[in-house]
Amino acid sequence: MHTVSEKIIEKHKVEGEMIAGKPIKIRIDQTLTQDATGTMAYLQFENMGVDHVKTECSVSYVDHNTLQNGFENADDHAYLQSIAKKYGLYFSKPGNGICHQVHLERFAIPGKTLLGSDSHTPTAGGVGSRAMGAGGLDVACAMAGRPFQIIMPKIVKMELTGKLSHGVSAKDIILKVLSMLSVKGGVGKIIEYCGDGVKTLSIPERATITNMGAELGATTSIFPSDEVTYEFMRKQHRETDYIELKADEDATYDEEYTIDLSTLEPLMALPHMPDHVVTVRSMIGTPIQQVCIGSCTNSSYLDIATVSNILKGHIIHPNVSATLSCGSKQVLCMLGEQNKLTPIIESGVRLLECTCGPCIGMGQSPATNASPLRTLHPNFYGRSGTLSASVGLVSCETAAVSAIMGCISDPRDFSFEKAEDLENYSIHDENIIPPEINQDVEIVRGPNIKPLPKNSALEDHFSKKVIIKVQDNITTDDIMPAGAKILPYRSNITKISEFCFMNHKADFHDACIQEKGGIIVGGSNYGQGSSREHAALAPMSLGIKAVIAKSFARIHQANLINFGILPCIFENEKDYDKIDEMDELEFNNLLDLKENGTLSVQNLTKNFSFNVLLPYNEEQIEILKAGGTIPYVTSKK
Repeated sequence: MHTVSEKIIEKHKVEGEMIAGKPIKIRIDQTLTQDATGTMAYLQFENMGVDHVKTECSVSYVDHNTLQNGFENADDHAYLQSIAKKYGLYFSKPGNGICHQVHLERFAIPGKTLLGSDSHTPTAGGVGSRAMGAGGLDVACAMAGRPFQIIMPKIVKMELTGKLSHGVSAKDIILKVLSMLSVKGGVGKIIEYCGDGVKTLSIPERATITNMGAELGATTSIFPSDEVTYEFMRKQHRETDYIELKADEDATYDEEYTIDLSTLEPLMALPHMPDHVVTVRSMIGTPIQQVCIGSCTNSSYLDIATVSNILKGHIIHPNVSATLSCGSKQVLCMLGEQNKLTPIIESGVRLLECTCGPCIGMGQSPATNASPLRTLHPNFYGRSGTLSASVGLVSCETAAVSAIMGCISDPRDFSFEKAEDLENYSIHDENIIPPEINQDVEIVRGPNIKPLPKNSALEDHFSKKVIIKVQDNITTDDIMPAGAKILPYRSNITKISEFCFMNHKADFHDACIQEKGGIIVGGSNYGQGSSREHAALAPMSLGIKAVIAKSFARIHQANLINFGILPCIFENEKDYDKIDEMDELEFNNLLDLKENGTLSVQNLTKNFSFNVLLPYNEEQIEILKAGGTIPYVTSKK
């Protein structure tokens, strides 16, 4: 008897056994990319020599880099659109919406597999899609028809009972889960929601929960596909895509938890981690200077219509700057049609594009030492664009009432009506260009789009210095920051590598150049957060040969292997404390790597050796020996 996840995996498995901890390969039905990661993914796809995408549905979204204060972003948009036309992808134009919200509305299908070059792709799990984030190269391989390899995850049962009370939302549910499991608690696991409480949650509420499952480090999160799912699909005019999908009654799970929704209260994640969770009540009265509502986590019609109900007749506090980003053109149009925008505008909230915006530091960076509230999914150090800011994560309800009061406030103390869902949705697909395969299309390449850097084949021996040593929970934002100043160079690896680790070691780039590469030493959960493969690509281009850490986030570990960098795990975590920056480490016998083997590394500076674990299967060893996935794939032709 199977869980929802196991039923989908069994149907799509092409290799391996469904035993937790064992490698499996699964067929991918759908892919999505966004422009911050997609440009590189398509440069890689072009290198594979495939004449069209092999998936059932692939969509290229432009939703991250829409600030056009130079030619770079506009050039990349033209490149992406020409790629879509040549190879047969849907193309969602700038302004049409955030990839996760639009995909949930227009493309996600229960029981299908979806692979996206964004860590929050599991949003589609809200309708019962087996949706996973991955590096752009893995998505490129999926578009080329190659199966996706993962370690078979453990399945975690998260039973929801009861019903949410006034002022408590789905954001509070996932913050509760984060407080229970931590940002590392979902690594190697699928979080599967069930129970009578699920029936009380709309699809947008379910999607909020699966979206922020990425902050758990989970492989994915998923809800059953039920009558609520059917109604959502019907309103999207996609009822023919619906199938019922639920776990068997006697399905077994590796872990089980229960949350009584009726006992939850408004919660808040304090800086700088989404699992640093406290009650809103405990923070009442704390002054705030900025509120940002929206992003792919909380930008549905129901979210924003409820905000409108709260703000009606009120004015944003004089000391607060408030912004709103709707998740899609559909959401924005429906709000206008239902007269829900007027109260928001009259309150003083600033309307932004239907894009990621503040979530990735693309505008709206807070003031020096500010304490903003945001309804987004990450509050990592520096991600807002202001290093000294202390960002708190809250629900739309908490954000709206706090914006009115000028300080953290409990929405349960306010009288307002939670928005009701509409009987029918407005369908606005005008800005989604359908696919065609036209091999005569000329790919548009602006001057900032540079050739893909290539790694050399693995050598049997190397000796390199530790360029940087970092602590636990280093994010991909720490490794390769985002923001309006940096992301325009995402298709120019030589340039973007200049910003690598800029907030932790300003001379990291120069040190790599001077030492002709090197090694990175990290703590536990190294590479958590965004799926951006630039956090592996840029170090590779600078000559980084290995990363030794206590543990790795799933996607980043895969990205390192994809680009020929050795991810190594300390066999004894105490060895981490014995290594300092600029220690010279020696690796030997690398051409004799064994599956899940062990390697002795010599610290030449301090004259001692230590063991590292090599979490690779046979195919990954061959990829590393070839210098990465692209040279490995092309060598097989």
